[in-house]
Amino acid sequence: MNNSEIYERLNEVFRDIFDDDDITVGPKTTAKDIEDWDSLEHIRLIAAVEREFGMRFKMGEVSTMKNVGEMVSIIAARATK
Repeated sequence: MNNSEIYERLNEVFRDIFDDDDITVGPKTTAKDIEDWDSLEHIRLIAAVEREFGMRFKMGEVSTMKNVGEMVSIIAARATK
């Protein structure tokens, strides 16, 4: 799975979680860029991403992720294993 496929799937997850069909995430996207992205929505988002990609983030990964690009890097690394 390449990064563009990951972003395509992530866009669908973000649009579903935040109920906004106009969301398009990129490597530098952060919670500040999406109006309703608060701590509760972050938990829902992480759970939805884990379901979408059939994986689990480690607690340290979740707490240190600074942007969507870092999320994509983790997903891509797991997809190649």
